[in-house]
Amino acid sequence: MHERKSTQWSTDAVWDWYDEQGWPVGCNYVPSTAVNPTEMWQADTFDPETIDRELGWASSVGMNSVRVFLQYLVWEDDPDGLVDRMEEFLSIADRHGISTMFVFFDDVAFSGREPYLGPQDDPVPDTHNSQWTPSPGHERVRDRSYWPELEEYVRSIIDAFATDDRIICWDLYNEPGNSDMHPDSIPLVRDSFAWARKAEPSQPLTAGCNWNLEMTELNEVANELSDVISFHDYSDLEFTRERVDELEELGRPMLCTEWLARSRNNFVETHLPYYRKQGIGCYTWGLVNGKIQTHLPWRTAQVSITEAVGEAEPPNVWFHDLYHTDGTPYIEDEIETFREQTNRDAERPAGK
Repeated sequence: MHERKSTQWSTDAVWDWYDEQGWPVGCNYVPSTAVNPTEMWQADTFDPETIDRELGWASSVGMNSVRVFLQYLVWEDDPDGLVDRMEEFLSIADRHGISTMFVFFDDVAFSGREPYLGPQDDPVPDTHNSQWTPSPGHERVRDRSYWPELEEYVRSIIDAFATDDRIICWDLYNEPGNSDMHPDSIPLVRDSFAWARKAEPSQPLTAGCNWNLEMTELNEVANELSDVISFHDYSDLEFTRERVDELEELGRPMLCTEWLARSRNNFVETHLPYYRKQGIGCYTWGLVNGKIQTHLPWRTAQVSITEAVGEAEPPNVWFHDLYHTDGTPYIEDEIETFREQTNRDAERPAGK
């Protein structure tokens, strides 16, 4: 276990940490029975049985880490209960040899609405991620009168798990600026790092930025504050290589915390071996094709599936995700690629 830190990790320290991790490889995980993180984490719908089963599938192909979104409103309503359920999740994941990266804030709002408590609406048929709501919600990001509670959310959760080896790192903010929130999210990105440092975690910090190259100031802020550089990439391998070359100049370990978009030429067979060769930790979007329906392309959130893919359900090619809900692989060759690339006898290339 590393010592608790209130300041940014030095490059030497974070490379030492990264070399201890092996090669982090896994997925963004939402149980197939949850339509969004609110449904995942509320007491009435928290589903440890499904989580245990599905993380077993992840572990069976060599995945050793998952990225998991929290929802501020669930903490606000039931802080102790959320921490208890996070503890249960960590215990399940750890039994499968899987570490966890929790995400605090998120601007993505495919649903077009603010988060809410209670029963969540059913998924809209033929629509990508139709009930996904942001955390804490765009209104709370823009209105600083809410921020003392946001600070308590970040600091209290990190403090509860500050020395927990089951947590690989903390992702403070997913895709700030998404859903027309740029540049309004930049101040909260800055403050979220300051709050997290006050909690003195033993795990490094990152933020899910570097997803839109036009958001220059936002990306610079996140990269300057992060211990580990994370980025999202749903492009073909040539463009991925260009992005990696640029980010390598920052001199810190890298995690691609979202990838896999088959219709955009972002494939398991092209990108997973590349990330392994480069020593870049990577997390596919999706594991199981469940209620968030991310096997459908992004455009189905704006237009009909017929217009988006030119045919009725289901589309010929899944966009994200690896498994059907019964555990059957969508493409068996992809699963074999994971098994080959995650051979535990093979060592990840050493750090810089």
